[in-house]
Amino acid sequence: MSLVYRLVRGLFGLLTALIRSDLSKDVELLVLRQENQVLRRQLGSRPQWGHVDRLWLAALSRLIRRCRWAEVFPVTPATILRWHRTLVRRKWTFTDRRHPGRPCTRRPVKALIVRMAQQNPTWGHRRIQGELARLGYSTAASTVWEILHAAGIDPAPRRAGPTWRQFLTAQAHAIIACDFLVVETVLLKRLYVLVFIEHGTRRLHLAGVTANPTGAWTAQQARNLLMDLGDRIAGLRFVIHDRDPLFTSAFGQVLTAERLRVVTTLRRTPRMNAICERVIGTLRRELLDRILILNERHLTFVLREYLIHYNGHRPHQSRQQRPPDIATQAARDVTELNDLRFIRRKPVVTGMINEYHAAA
Repeated sequence: MSLVYRLVRGLFGLLTALIRSDLSKDVELLVLRQENQVLRRQLGSRPQWGHVDRLWLAALSRLIRRCRWAEVFPVTPATILRWHRTLVRRKWTFTDRRHPGRPCTRRPVKALIVRMAQQNPTWGHRRIQGELARLGYSTAASTVWEILHAAGIDPAPRRAGPTWRQFLTAQAHAIIACDFLVVETVLLKRLYVLVFIEHGTRRLHLAGVTANPTGAWTAQQARNLLMDLGDRIAGLRFVIHDRDPLFTSAFGQVLTAERLRVVTTLRRTPRMNAICERVIGTLRRELLDRILILNERHLTFVLREYLIHYNGHRPHQSRQQRPPDIATQAARDVTELNDLRFIRRKPVVTGMINEYHAAA
């Protein structure tokens, strides 16, 4: 309405100017030109024209010969023509709301594509597209590729190989790992402990304790372990250890004789033997950092006591809070905890650790 009002007002002003005498019009034009020159000198910058001003000047340009535009208008003819081209361009630049373009992929479909890629490392974007089509979701292969690229998932050939964590998870029941634990006694004498842990059951084995470990001693501890495992050795396939020089070829021959494959970790890569490194950390936090070790005999006694607690009572998250030697967990009603007399505390490992049992 403001634009229409200003146009109508300008139109009446134009009619008023047309019916005036020529002398009055010439005098008014001279006054306006002088005013424009004064304003240009004072501003010293380019004036700002609004849309209504541009429309009004463009309409008046039709009434004046082009040769006199430079004398009348404060802008050049090229500017007026550029304004007209801008109006034409804006007129024909619009979006057809009836056809807004390809719809965006819904968030659940994106989550499904990412989940398929993570659960199936060998599937590329075209294989995932086919699986979506089988489920009834029509999605272009390029769209699947863009979603995987935005999620930071590499193409299938680059993620086809299993990661070390996937390998350990898939082969957990057939893996046993070993490593050395170093303990300082009260008299600052260094003792070495060789421990083994089964990945599937988290069962911990204490191979031996010595102050002077050698390759022959390590090989003998491997023989003792195989005797302790008995028939369970048939379910194991891999033995993981680091590149410690104490793991000699004789140590490997003892294990390969039982059809076990020795897997050596890379240098300075403790995560490749993460479960064994974690149980060593557990031994330090729960036991060795809280007690002073006198000698080799004392350390052996303490570790054997802790071994009974670890395998027979300590819960493990990977086994649904079950100890390694217990296949099923007892289920009790929570209401029984109202009377704390049913719970008994049993100190173990020289009183350093407490076990809780239900009263008979």
